[in-house]
Amino acid sequence: MKALFSLSPRALASWCEEHGGRAFHGGIVRREALSRGLERFEEMTSLPRRLRAALAAEFSLSSGDEVDRRVAPDGTTKLLLAFEEPTRVTVECVFIPSTRPGRGATLCVSTQAGCPVGCPFCASGLEGLERNLASHEIVEQFRRGAQLGPISRAVVMGIGEPLLNLEALTTALETVREGIELGARKVTVSSVGFPGRLRRAARSKPRFQLAISLHSPDQDQRDRLVPALAGVPIEEVLAAGDDWFTQTGREVTYEYVLLGGENDSLGHAERLAERLRGRRATINLIPYNPTPSIPFERPRPERVQAFVEVLTAAGQVATVRRPRGLEQAAACGQLRLSRSGGDREG
Repeated sequence: MKALFSLSPRALASWCEEHGGRAFHGGIVRREALSRGLERFEEMTSLPRRLRAALAAEFSLSSGDEVDRRVAPDGTTKLLLAFEEPTRVTVECVFIPSTRPGRGATLCVSTQAGCPVGCPFCASGLEGLERNLASHEIVEQFRRGAQLGPISRAVVMGIGEPLLNLEALTTALETVREGIELGARKVTVSSVGFPGRLRRAARSKPRFQLAISLHSPDQDQRDRLVPALAGVPIEEVLAAGDDWFTQTGREVTYEYVLLGGENDSLGHAERLAERLRGRRATINLIPYNPTPSIPFERPRPERVQAFVEVLTAAGQVATVRRPRGLEQAAACGQLRLSRSGGDREG
């Protein structure tokens, strides 16, 4: 059967009209399947009975299966999903409940099975890239997340490099916006910042916020930590970020994974502040989540605090990502890697 979310909103509206319904019924299907996470078309009682039967005969709501689930004490839930076509792959998405009462969760989604960037501290790329995800496979991660609870924010910070699968991601977000009603400022896409791709994306004024993973202010170190951009000057990445701000009017967040004893010194903080001087941006510091078989360490809390103080004293806006789900292999790619046997020696 065909995956429902492989149809664009316009195509689904046309299909509904051709099968005895109205164009607006396509929007109802998306909302029922995404925001409510319904399992069967028969449960969509706001649709005509005949249309529900026609949908059930031709489409499946899920093209993938949940093959593993890990729940941390704080409620953070990591799902490992398997998709079969055109080749079997597994990907992760993470449901992160809000710590504020009455607020919906944040959902972290993946765009690729594996990752070609090859950051040595990240489990996502240890086995390389298998393939890009289709747009409906990205949408279905939102559907799985919605079954766990209301979603108020999404971050495309899971497995893969979003700019290398931007067309599928853009199509998926178009569907999700209508189904879950996530505005442009509620979706953040994280990239290592391929300058040419980023500039082209900015010209289309995509409806999401941008985060650029920088990880070091020093060229030689960044070349090692972000191998796919080795040799690309940091200045070019930052200039592409400046262009994003000019084209879209939305500030860039610069992400910086703090690796204990590697890039967390006061000197790194000073040079990072200098790199970003004069730019309207936020620096999001991410203390490293340790992964078996990867030789990097989580920074000491006092080092993190000292790093923040240097940035703040230099006039930068700096935040520290609160760790969630450390007990349940919450770092990108850990669960997928463990299922494939990649960290059995850890």
